[in-house]
Amino acid sequence: MIFHSFPFFALLAVSYAAFWLVAPSRWPRLVVLLVSSLVFYAAWNPAPLLVFAGIAAVNWLGGHALERWKNPQARKALLVVAITLHLGTLVLSKYATLFLNGAGNLAHALELPFSPPKFELLLPIGLSFVCFQAISFIVDVYRRQTSGRRSYLHQLVYLLFFPQLVAGPILRASELMEPLDTRPRLDSEAGARALLRIAQGVAKKLLLADLLAGALVDPIFTNPGNYSALECALAAVGYTFQIYFDFSGYSDIAIGVGALFGFEFPENFNKPYHATNLFDFWNRWHMTLSTWLRDYLYRPLGGNQGSKLETLRNTMLVMSLGGLWHGADWRFLVWGGLHGVLLVSWRVWWWQAGKPRSHETSFGRKFAGWFVMFNAVVFARIFFRADSMTLALAMFSQLGTLTFDLARVSWLAWGALSACIVFYVLPAPVFEKSNAVFLKSPALVRAFALVGLGLIIRHVSNVEAQPYIYFQY
Repeated sequence: MIFHSFPFFALLAVSYAAFWLVAPSRWPRLVVLLVSSLVFYAAWNPAPLLVFAGIAAVNWLGGHALERWKNPQARKALLVVAITLHLGTLVLSKYATLFLNGAGNLAHALELPFSPPKFELLLPIGLSFVCFQAISFIVDVYRRQTSGRRSYLHQLVYLLFFPQLVAGPILRASELMEPLDTRPRLDSEAGARALLRIAQGVAKKLLLADLLAGALVDPIFTNPGNYSALECALAAVGYTFQIYFDFSGYSDIAIGVGALFGFEFPENFNKPYHATNLFDFWNRWHMTLSTWLRDYLYRPLGGNQGSKLETLRNTMLVMSLGGLWHGADWRFLVWGGLHGVLLVSWRVWWWQAGKPRSHETSFGRKFAGWFVMFNAVVFARIFFRADSMTLALAMFSQLGTLTFDLARVSWLAWGALSACIVFYVLPAPVFEKSNAVFLKSPALVRAFALVGLGLIIRHVSNVEAQPYIYFQY
């Protein structure tokens, strides 16, 4: 059930009405949220819900035990068991085939008598996000940053809440588990703001991301050998904007839908291409994943509190594992590893030259930092976007031809790319003022505006709804 499809909005309307009808009572509203989430997920495949029920059971039992137990060794052992179960579920479902095939290829290269067994499990949509969210809860209970005395129903709603189930934002217990026990509030202005956020997310997806994909990105990445180096470079830049508007559009809808039920989700993007170095980029891109990796992987490894060599090791590990988290393909490991190498290089350069303070940095130095950051992001994403390592290498091969023909780039592609760039670089006050005008308008005017936007989207965008990029991760 795709976010911008009619079945989703029908489910949202029914869930919204039922939720606010029983909002004064905690357990009925939890049941409404759970039933809505189960219907949402079952529209794809109901079987993986059994996996999610098991993950919730681990957190329910483990959370209560961690809350009661006082012995440090016993609590740590239980934490290790819970995390192992969550990660084991993720690895078996998502990476077993990748590792077995890799072992088989290595054995073949070494002429060893090993043939990998066929091992294929159903990969549940959203499993990566669910496992990370489950781990954050059990770790926070272990750290005594949240209560482990939550019901099984709380655990299910926390993991399966449909606005952010498939692709985040990755929530902490304090952002959803605890608010579940608070009677929600929603006034007319907050409701209008939520609807506007949803509309903006749908527009980002259908009017910008999907049009750019169909007109420029997909054709060139499918057959890079048919295009010039400049056209391939343009497609790489186009994908950088496509994935931003696709994923930030999804996040806008998730945040808006959460707000309709009285929840405040964290922001996931903050103008990432404005960053002047890769560290700043990762503080602005997919922020709930970046902060998760920081709090539950980088800092437990030692962060930057150890020696310089340990700091560089931790950076490489986090970025490589963060890349592989995106999918069971070596391309993602290469993509994450490239970012790790660049971050390590950046940090070493700062150690040698001294990290510049923002108020002391000249425009030229900021521009140079931005230029390096943006091109690193664009060209590393070729591995992320290409359907195979072969096609990724074919893209780089074409880029190496240094041909500059642009004859195959249509006017629609130029228009879509230009629109993405313009909407991205528009200053925040422009959107803030336009949002303020919308919110101050009479309800009838707001309704007509939203209907008008829907008609424009229907007329301009592709007829068939395309899945969001991050649904596959």
